[in-house]
Parts: sequence; structure tokens; C-alpha cells
Amino acid sequence: MKPSKKKSQIKLFPKVLVIVGPTTSGKTSLGVKFAKKFNGEIVSADSRQIYRGLDIGTAKPTLKELRTIPHHLIDIKNPNQLYTAAQYKRDCLKAIRQILKKNKLPIIVGGTGLYIKTIVDNLTIPKVKADPLLRKKLEQGLQGKGLNFLYGKLIKIDPEAAYIVDPRNPRRVIRAIEIAMSAKKPFSQTRRQGKPLFDFLQIGISWPKEKLRERINQRIDMMIKEGLVDEVRNLLKKYPARTHALEAIGYREIINHLQGGLSLEKAVELMKGNTLRYAKRQMTWFRKDKRIHWTTTSAQAEKLTKNFLQKTS
Repeated sequence: MKPSKKKSQIKLFPKVLVIVGPTTSGKTSLGVKFAKKFNGEIVSADSRQIYRGLDIGTAKPTLKELRTIPHHLIDIKNPNQLYTAAQYKRDCLKAIRQILKKNKLPIIVGGTGLYIKTIVDNLTIPKVKADPLLRKKLEQGLQGKGLNFLYGKLIKIDPEAAYIVDPRNPRRVIRAIEIAMSAKKPFSQTRRQGKPLFDFLQIGISWPKEKLRERINQRIDMMIKEGLVDEVRNLLKKYPARTHALEAIGYREIINHLQGGLSLEKAVELMKGNTLRYAKRQMTWFRKDKRIHWTTTSAQAEKLTKNFLQKTS
């Protein structure tokens, strides 16, 4: 009697395309183009586009793009509602599974590195409750010694946080210190990687530094022409200036202008500098992930995507 042969079992993971890159790199337009070409739907991975009313300053997809291709996780929260990476993971997984049920290709598009990492690396993010006493102490430090002091405190606790936390966002800095001190470990180490859930292709859009700077400057000039100042003015009629979502780059500078602290010219200049620094932090984060395939043309990205979709997982 011949010995029975065990059939090798290969688990096939559903395919998910991820398009990343710094702000103004062209992720949105490439995502829409590929969604049309490869029968896909887009899942946003942008920590500011989730908020209703923050339209011009977050460079949301145009109405035409939104009508042409279904987009998920845009305009799902009000600016005064907090939204965590753990919540993003839950909502993103739900959107991906809905798209797969339609036999379509999920395309994650965005520049919020932590959001993308929660899905690609299937991160488990522990829930750390707010500590009112610690938070009060940190806020006193913010008022007395300034944001740079607090950020320096965070980097001493966790140098890796420099790639994760916006140094000009006091809420993020305070929360990162709070998590690190409550969990008794660095903020960047509070997340555990799990088994992969999907077969991912990550495509990164790369630009020369000077070209990226030019694109950033042009976009910000266009935002002002399109009515960013009025957008912020209308938001301030509904929400306090210290509202979490309004601390984003582009909004905090215009708020400062409207409150009389800056001329519009100076506010725009600060927006451009802050956006460029943010783009550099995004690239530092993404460059650490060696699984990302960097491209400089749409044709390169399209070839990678075709090969990915044709191969067996």
C-alpha cells in the first residue's frame, strides 16, 4: 500500500494595493486612476480627511473624483471628535472586506504612516486610558515651558517618536508622553505586530526634494485662492480654535492669522515651511519600510500593480 501524500495547502490572501508618499506627491490622482483601471475602490489613510468641513486645507478628493470612484473613511467624524489609530484599523478592515465582497480591489491611499502600518502589519494597539493628573501636569508644562520643552521630554523617553509625532501638535505630544509613561514603555513600542491579513503591494511616490518643495508651494497658493481662509473662518463659528482637528498644518496658521497674530503672507510662509518639514518626516517614516516599491512615474507604478495582480499569492 502506497503511503498517502499530503497535499500542500497554500493559503491565498486577498490582494490589497497601498499607495503612499509625502503630502502633494500625487497619491490621490494615482489612486483614482488605478481604481478606474483595476476595478477598485479607495480607502483613505489620511488622519485629517476623516473630518467633516476640513476640505480645502486637507486637499480632499474633488467632487468629481468622489462621484467617479467610491471613497471610504472620508468625512466620518466632526472636528471635535477624537479618532485613534485603533479606530482607524477597525474601520479600514471593515471597508476592505466590503470592497472584497464586491470582487473589487481595495486601494489604500494616504500619507499617515501609522494608519497604514496598523493594517499592513496588523498591529495590536493597547488601550491606554487618559490620566487626568498626568495630563494636567503636562499641560502646565506646556503653558509654562512651551511645546519644545514637552517634545524634548518625549524624545528623551522615546527617540523613535520623532518619526511618529508631529512636534508642533501639542495634543499629540501630550498624548504620546501619557501613553509612554502609563504603559511604562516607549510610545513607539506599545504596538505589537500580528500575522498578515492580506497580500499587500505598497507603492511609494517619490519626487526630488526641490520638485516636492515646488509642488507644496503651488498647492498652498492654490488653497488660499480656493478659499482656505473662509473655510477656517466658518469652522471657527462652530468649534473652538483649540479643537483637536484644527491643530493640523494649514489650519493653525490661518487661525493665528484670523486672531491677529500673523499677516496672511506670514501665515502662508509658515504653512509652506511646516508642510515641507512634515513631508520630510513622512519620507523618513516610509523609507524605513523596505517593502515599499518607490516609483517616479505612473507607468512604473502601473507595471508593478499589473504584475502583483497577475501573480498567485
